[in-house]
Amino acid sequence: MTATETDRGRARVADPGEGIGLDELALATRNHGLPLEALRYDVTPPGLHYVLTHFDIPAVDPATWTLEVTGAVARPLRLTLADLRARPAASARVLLECAGNGRARYEPRPVSQPWLLEAVGTAEWGGTPLAPLLEEAGISSDAVDVAFTGTDHGVERGVEQDYARGLPVAEAMRPDVLLAWSMNGAPLPPQHGAPLRLVVPGWYGMAHVKWLTRIEVLEQPFTGYQNATAYRITADAGDPGEPVTRIRPRALMSPPGWPDFMTRERFVRAGAVALSGRAWSGQAPVTRVEVSTDGGTTWADADLAPADPGHPFAWRAWTASWDARPGQAELLVRATDATGEAQPVAQEWNRQGMANTLVQRVPVTVLER
Repeated sequence: MTATETDRGRARVADPGEGIGLDELALATRNHGLPLEALRYDVTPPGLHYVLTHFDIPAVDPATWTLEVTGAVARPLRLTLADLRARPAASARVLLECAGNGRARYEPRPVSQPWLLEAVGTAEWGGTPLAPLLEEAGISSDAVDVAFTGTDHGVERGVEQDYARGLPVAEAMRPDVLLAWSMNGAPLPPQHGAPLRLVVPGWYGMAHVKWLTRIEVLEQPFTGYQNATAYRITADAGDPGEPVTRIRPRALMSPPGWPDFMTRERFVRAGAVALSGRAWSGQAPVTRVEVSTDGGTTWADADLAPADPGHPFAWRAWTASWDARPGQAELLVRATDATGEAQPVAQEWNRQGMANTLVQRVPVTVLER
């Protein structure tokens, strides 16, 4: 990557035939994804839930930590964790997915955190709703965006910054947006944003700011780096692109059978093989999951578990049965949501590999019984 590219904040695209480098490997060791066999859990255990940390996990002392609410408000606030815990409590089961999930399989490959398909997880987040806090602060009638800033600090593509993201006021005021201090009934782990994080159901993970320390109400659009540059769907380096927002539909399959240690190719015995997994969308409810056992030539509907009205932003289970015949097979799965959007079988490339939902392909060797 040239200094010019870094200075301009451009994402780099790998050269033809370029393998994953040590910088990407270093990112992959710091961040981790969900082992796909853990799709079996309705609620992901914290140690299996995906983690992406842009900079360092900050050392935050809950006893001295405070949250500021500032900007275009009538009554600025400074709250301790005890102050927040004294407010009305709420919880929500919410799926999180990294906006870059799947980018490592792109051709050409955007150079960044090399996610395959494992950057997901569903947890029970507990805390207090954000909207009443903003109402108490008295947000301006001219407010446009609300900016959320974390304690984590670093440099990305030449720009020094605190990690910060902005939301439109209408999204920030949704009743299901939480200031969360717990995960699966326990205090937030350090890697998941302790002592406080934002949870925005339906949005990709970049919006769920961790180690939250400041909320600023703005009367103009937020132009911070993570909104204006980092999370954009762009075709080329000069394209301003479109912002990444809500999670597009995706289905994943729990790996059937057993794996090869290095390649992760799967092996099963011939006969009836139970297939299962999870499907989700942050745009609208999932309406259909289809499975192909012949590399995408033909598709059949899977059985989709009923939607749970109490958990509209969690994933849903699906199941199917496969009559496996000896030889090589490639299994695919795709989801469709109520907007009519279905996952593509061919990649829809963008420069940063954002919000791509290319179908999962699972190579399987079927052995004689």
